[in-house]
This record gives sequence, structure tokens and C-alpha cells, in this order.
Amino acid sequence: MMEPSPRGETASQILEAADELFGEQGLDGVSVRDVAVRAGVNKALVFYYFGSKERLFEAVLERYYQAHRAALEASFRSDVPFAERLHAVVDAYLDFIDQHRRYPRLVQSLVVGTPAFHPFIQRNLEPMFRFTEAALAGVAPEKGPLAARHFFLDISAAVINTFTYAPVLAPMWGGDPLAPDALAERRQHLHWLADALIAQLSQPAATSASP
Repeated sequence: MMEPSPRGETASQILEAADELFGEQGLDGVSVRDVAVRAGVNKALVFYYFGSKERLFEAVLERYYQAHRAALEASFRSDVPFAERLHAVVDAYLDFIDQHRRYPRLVQSLVVGTPAFHPFIQRNLEPMFRFTEAALAGVAPEKGPLAARHFFLDISAAVINTFTYAPVLAPMWGGDPLAPDALAERRQHLHWLADALIAQLSQPAATSASP
């Protein structure tokens, strides 16, 4: 369960119900009445606290984005070796998505199917993008194939695809890709990936790399 809403207990009940329903059926498959029934409140209260179904969906995602940013920022330490620092960020990313598996599905449903929400996603994604730039400042070049923007995409895709592809990977994987032992193996691979990126950045020409 996410942190309680600052609006109070009733709003938190509505958010939890909406989170579950949107994760199960997507934005278009859920009505305000559905949310009210799941939350055990009057439909008018959903409108009172959130105004519309679309704003409610945004409120659900905003909680995820805020908590995600906080988890990444809490993992970052400037007083440890760079490899250890990057491993900690990767671990925080993986752990957060593992604990909030509806989150990437909700975001990707909007990216693919609802362009009207793209500005909302961009506003919430930019702080994490800037966090990546700051974490790699002085290590990665500002432009070119080794720039921070590529590492942002590399790490986020490597983590998120672990969970979004899991339902169809099991037959090829020989078991559940999200089972504890499989996730432990995935974590080791992500650490290896981070080390490979660091090794490339350590090359003399890294800070001046260009296409």
C-alpha cells in the first residue's frame, strides 16, 4: 500500500480502489461508479475529492512517481565509490517496481494509448531524468552515445521490462521470471550491466565520445 493521501482517509480509500481497478482494467475500462463501489463510498465523494476520472488516474500515478523519486534519491550516496553508488540506485529501482508492479503497466498504457496524458507523464518523468544526469555528472559526457540520457533509458528499460514482459516470458524462461530466485539472478545481471557501463565510461575517450 502506498502512503496515505494528504486529503485524508476517505481520499486514500478512493485512491487505493482506483489503483487496483485501473491496474486491472485500464483507464477506459473503469468508471467513477466502479471506483466508488470498490472504495465503499458514494460516487459524489470521488468527484468531490478528485473532480474527474482522469484527474483521479493522475492522482494515482502521482503517488507512484513521488514515491519512486524518493526511493531513488534515498539510495544515492556521493561518499561511496561510483560502482557501489550505481548498484544502489539499480537496486532501489528494481525493488520499487517489484513492490509496485501495477505502476509500470499504468504508465505504459498511457504512453501507448493516451497521448493526452503525455504532458503529465513528461512533467513527472523529468525529475528522474534530471536525477540521472546529476548522478552521472562529471562521469558521463553531456552528449553522444555515452550521455546520461542513454543510461536513463538503459536502466529504466532493463528494470521495467523485467515486469511488463514477465507474463509471457515464463515458457521461455523455464519458470516464473518474478520468482525470488529469478529476481535475484536478474539483480546480479543488472549489476553486471551497470559495471559494463562504468567500464565503458572509464575509457579515456568516454567523456568526449560522440556519434
